Amino acid sequence: MSTGWIKRTLPRSLYGRAALILIVPVLTIQLVVSVVFIQRHFEDVTRQMSNNVALEVRHVLARIDAATGIEDALLANADLAQGLDLGLDRVPAGEVPRDRRRLFDLSGRVVIETLRRQVPQIMAIDLVGQEGWFSVARRFDVAADTRHGPVRLTIDRRRVSASNPHQLLVLMVATGLLMTLIAFIFLRNQLRPIKRMAAAAEAFGRGRIKPYKPSGATEVRAAGNAFLDMRNRIERHIEQRTLMLSGVSHDLRTPLTRLRLSLSLIDDTEDTRAMLRDVADMERMLDAFLDFARGDFMDDPEEVDPATLLRNLVAKSERFSLGVTLGDMPEGVKVMMRPLAVERAVQNLVNNALNYGTKARVGLEVGERMIRISVEDDGPGIPPARREAAMQPFTRLDAARNQNNAAGVGLGLAIASDIARSHGGILRLGESEALGGLKAELVLAR
Repeated sequence: MSTGWIKRTLPRSLYGRAALILIVPVLTIQLVVSVVFIQRHFEDVTRQMSNNVALEVRHVLARIDAATGIEDALLANADLAQGLDLGLDRVPAGEVPRDRRRLFDLSGRVVIETLRRQVPQIMAIDLVGQEGWFSVARRFDVAADTRHGPVRLTIDRRRVSASNPHQLLVLMVATGLLMTLIAFIFLRNQLRPIKRMAAAAEAFGRGRIKPYKPSGATEVRAAGNAFLDMRNRIERHIEQRTLMLSGVSHDLRTPLTRLRLSLSLIDDTEDTRAMLRDVADMERMLDAFLDFARGDFMDDPEEVDPATLLRNLVAKSERFSLGVTLGDMPEGVKVMMRPLAVERAVQNLVNNALNYGTKARVGLEVGERMIRISVEDDGPGIPPARREAAMQPFTRLDAARNQNNAAGVGLGLAIASDIARSHGGILRLGESEALGGLKAELVLAR
């Protein structure tokens, strides 16, 4: 049996599920109490009270049967009926008595059954009375057959059923609502620290440090302290990695610079030019590696118009302005991001597009919760089976791509992918329908 519809119906938020866990038991208890306890209790009370009235009705009917005539019987029993709080008269000629009960009158069914069982002479019981179907009748009529003809007894309804059975229901519902409201307030206070910790974790995942102080229950405080410790360790690790790689880069540049100066003093030969090219490749590889190691922690998040960022990126490079076309650019949109990091990611994607193709197209789509920057080219593309590997560091898919970028070190897509993840997004590779080559989509959360 499939239970997928249950998962789709249940609330997704922790607050909604906790509220559901709170409400369902309260409603279940109220329903059980209402159906089992209240119904049985009031049915038993109604049955006992109806039995008492049935004894009085039988006594009055027996006295009427013992009289010599109907008029003498009514006159003789008038004082008795008044003492028992019963109305007594004849059933009008031509009137056909019949049982009547409102649909919502649950105790009325028990009254009719009990009186008919205890008093066989009863012809009909009218619980509606003169007030009508949608009002509460204070008195009801009982038509009974005697040896002098049918008579009608008018009885106070309060004598056969509890007068205020709804009071317990109202009290129970009101108390349940009050306690549910109080529980909601406490529940909200308990869930607020969890939501604050989730917001701080989400912000940190997007490269922003949001102030957070653990609060709430002991378990929530423990989780909050663990999150702060983890965040501090990650920050120290990133800082130490960047400092170490910066030092390594500085230490490696010094011998490379001496090597370049030494080669410049040697006669210009083919071997010398080859060695100078090797030194230049080493410096380029070192810059790319350091760029990858630093990630996107070189600038702080700020509100940026992505359309303006893309236009400036294309305009400031002569190579980009000649080979890159811009698609639709939504105006007036502000997105919180690290502009230098996003610019570097898009620059890497455009460089790849122009290195392996002749032209590129940059597009921008803005949604409620994300933005999508797409870079398409007319190159050979990447086979679907190798797209995941293409985003790994130091991976070059030369068999699938052209060889006119032999100096690359395989870090362009890896850097773009890391920057996308640090913004709560992802880098997706696909096929370009417009240009026929590779389509790289940089998806960033808003």
